[in-house]
Amino acid sequence: MIDKIKEHIAEVEKFTTKAKEDIENFRIKYLGKKGLLNEFFAEFKNVPNEQKKEFGQTINQLKTAAQEKVNALKEALENSAEEKGKYGDLTRPAQPIEIGARHPISIVKNQITDIFARIGFNVSEGPEIEDDWHNFTALNLPEYHPARDMQDTFFIQTNPDILLRTHTSSVQVRYMENNQPPIRTISPGRVYRNEAISARSHCFFHQIEGLYIDKEVSFADLKQTLQHFTKEMFGKSKIRLRPSYFPFTEPSAEIDVYWGLETETDYKITKGTGWLEIGGCGMVDPNVLTNCGIDPETYSGFAFGVGIDRIAMLLYQIGDIRLLSENDVRFLEQFKSVL
Repeated sequence: MIDKIKEHIAEVEKFTTKAKEDIENFRIKYLGKKGLLNEFFAEFKNVPNEQKKEFGQTINQLKTAAQEKVNALKEALENSAEEKGKYGDLTRPAQPIEIGARHPISIVKNQITDIFARIGFNVSEGPEIEDDWHNFTALNLPEYHPARDMQDTFFIQTNPDILLRTHTSSVQVRYMENNQPPIRTISPGRVYRNEAISARSHCFFHQIEGLYIDKEVSFADLKQTLQHFTKEMFGKSKIRLRPSYFPFTEPSAEIDVYWGLETETDYKITKGTGWLEIGGCGMVDPNVLTNCGIDPETYSGFAFGVGIDRIAMLLYQIGDIRLLSENDVRFLEQFKSVL
């Protein structure tokens, strides 16, 4: 009987396969409930006493050899599957690709750009680090003009003539210097002002400003353009223009859109009036046209500007402007379904 067990040990050591089914059959043959090992253990009581020690040791040797063989074959099979899985079956379904998310600022900027593109406005861009002429002086804000105090500016310390632009009107100046009327352009971009950071304000934000210059442009053209924009952007065409002051436009006005009072949020953002300020506008001051090489006796025009951040906060009910610049993935993932 001991010799028979040793024959099985030799058979176990020689056994090899790459098939999962053969490994399982091998395991059942030796280690299963009705396997050979249990049969040999059952014969233990019939073995003479002087042979029981050797018999038991031989059975344990067979059990160990069988178990190790099964483990080794399974491990080799798994390693082979992993190696194949590097490329695997190229016809298998692909892993789902994580959908990216557009930033709400980009979404709103693209929407505004599309609205004005449909009525003939192109897009112009300029540097964020600007000089005093394009940011202030050309826009009817000469040195020591009190209106400069309206905008707390970041100046470059090594050169007080260089600064971070406070509005994208500087882009319009550059555009007028290099293009003759008729001009229809919008200038989106990031601007900087030395303001305290809070839930409602930041030291940098995004504007989009528009400029239209041609012969016989009137304030009525400005109002029609703004009504078209608010209808397309908000679905609301009721606006009002409140007299205001901007150094580079005359007359100047604040743009209010009637938001309504349908929800509690409406009451909060409009302070119970139903009206919401979204930007400023006005007719381009003749001095600005002259500074940019355009004859104010022949041409006139209007300009307007709206805050992209503020519109994004309104459309998506964002309560803190700081969320727009903190790059929190949990916040940005909310805009995955928005094209």
